[in-house]
Amino acid sequence: MVITIGREFGSGGRELGRRLSENLGFAYYDKEIITGIAERTNLSEDYVHQIIEHKPIFSYPIHIGRSFYPIHDPIIRQNQEIYSEQHKIIKEMAEKSDCVIVGRCADYILRDMKPYRIFVYADMESKIARCRRKAPENESLTDKEMSNEIKKIDKNRAKYYLFYTDQTWGERMNYDLMINTTGKDIKKLAEFLAILVRQTP
Repeated sequence: MVITIGREFGSGGRELGRRLSENLGFAYYDKEIITGIAERTNLSEDYVHQIIEHKPIFSYPIHIGRSFYPIHDPIIRQNQEIYSEQHKIIKEMAEKSDCVIVGRCADYILRDMKPYRIFVYADMESKIARCRRKAPENESLTDKEMSNEIKKIDKNRAKYYLFYTDQTWGERMNYDLMINTTGKDIKKLAEFLAILVRQTP
């Protein structure tokens, strides 16, 4: 069984995915995908992370399984290589064992395997509070500045997802379960979700 988790920044989706995998005894993949891409492309993990977390720089769509345009720009070729390796790694991980995969268009990449697709979201107040709990002690952003940063990150994720999937990030029809973590205890939520998943045919 494969579970994919899309999430708004600050919603607790990453923590939920990790705790869910622990409750189910499934493998958990998140930053491991970045590490794998970096190893295969000889690029730094920081650079790969920047590419995946930001909107694509292409001026035309490139989709796995479709014909590629001739590409001469080295930066565009590099971006294409990163996504191609991401695609391969996610498929390899999903074929290896039961697992939970966070982000990286995994729900779309693995669509033929019919994964259980979850999307996690929360209201802005809750996301800001969660970010503050995890922020360094010297964090000096105001609530407004942090809200703008969260919106910027989510906007980039939405553009990246749309570019590679032709689908709307966070659109309820693209997922099997939408989870609002506002005011929720992530640990308890993961325990409940594990029970639900075990009962899913």
